[in-house]
Amino acid sequence: MGTIRVGVIGCGYWGPNLIRNFSSCPATEVVAVCDADPARLEAIGRHFSHVTRVGSLDELLTLPLDAVAIATPVSTHHALAERCLNHGLHVLVEKPLASTVPEAMALLDLAERCQRVLMVDHTYLFSNSVRRIKAIVDSGELGDLYYVDSVRINLGLFQNDINVVWDLAPHDLSIVDHVLGREPRSISAWGCAHADPRVEDMAYVNVDYDDRLLANFHVNWLSPVKIRQMIFAGSRKSLIFNELNATEPIKIYNRGIELGEGPDERRQFLINYRSGDVWSPYVEPGEPLQEAVRHFAECIREEKPPLSGGALGLRVVRLLEAATRSLRAQGGRIVLSHSHQGATTHGFADSRANGSSQIHADRPGRPAGQKRRPVRVR
Repeated sequence: MGTIRVGVIGCGYWGPNLIRNFSSCPATEVVAVCDADPARLEAIGRHFSHVTRVGSLDELLTLPLDAVAIATPVSTHHALAERCLNHGLHVLVEKPLASTVPEAMALLDLAERCQRVLMVDHTYLFSNSVRRIKAIVDSGELGDLYYVDSVRINLGLFQNDINVVWDLAPHDLSIVDHVLGREPRSISAWGCAHADPRVEDMAYVNVDYDDRLLANFHVNWLSPVKIRQMIFAGSRKSLIFNELNATEPIKIYNRGIELGEGPDERRQFLINYRSGDVWSPYVEPGEPLQEAVRHFAECIREEKPPLSGGALGLRVVRLLEAATRSLRAQGGRIVLSHSHQGATTHGFADSRANGSSQIHADRPGRPAGQKRRPVRVR
């Protein structure tokens, strides 16, 4: 197979980043871009004059393509990906995969039937920092994990089609899913809407992974400062990932508590505090999106499952949908039931089993009963 010909759908916030990285990847070339806004297409043409620019998906699908990358509003992901898969194209979708669990499951099934790669752009999974974190956790250096605490806050880009949970939480939910490699038991979420009463702009999400392991996620569009931090706290050591620290993004702390080993000591609740060294492992610099693009091309060429395949995308959507239901119930805890269908047999299938939840939310961040808007490429 020669160079993979890619079309990029959506030239708003994330689309230009995809265009740049697909253009610089030796295995791919951007043949065309698609957007309903002529001004956006004109802006792309100033930097990529050789790329064909079209205003509709119908026009795009007449061109010779092998794959598409979709960077449009979440509500359009299912319809656009469905058409492209049915057209025989491999598909990379911006996170999250879809706006509901049934939509995500339908895309997984369709990709399997069409034998095409379906990959979700959970870019952090291709970060050298996250790869190092997973290696450290898998090695047992931290001991038994007690909790994960994540903060992703800033003066954010307000959106009217999704709330802050659907915008920011997919990043950290996908990281924790990848690092832990286990299914959660339940989820609860609290949030408030300040700028628009229909859309939460700050929220706290709590996920119970059983075995005394909790994960907390704070997402916020209102913060005056930008913080990107995750703590993985274990029985032996703890790890802090500070995304904004370019030179030392990971620090490991040999600090914590030690419980008495004997029954008498435990009964008396005797606790010793341990304070040891702090060290920062070397993390090689790199652009995660470039690695994600390279991986997408590799999966197409070698017919292998993506690291961030459709099954991971489904698991994240399932958590987002459950979090939305909890928000509507003022933090009510949602017990997640998993319908394990097993990994599909085709070579592009995700290595972990597909899972679904029995809960359902009408739409990410949309009040119940509000109608969908017509799908439009933006």
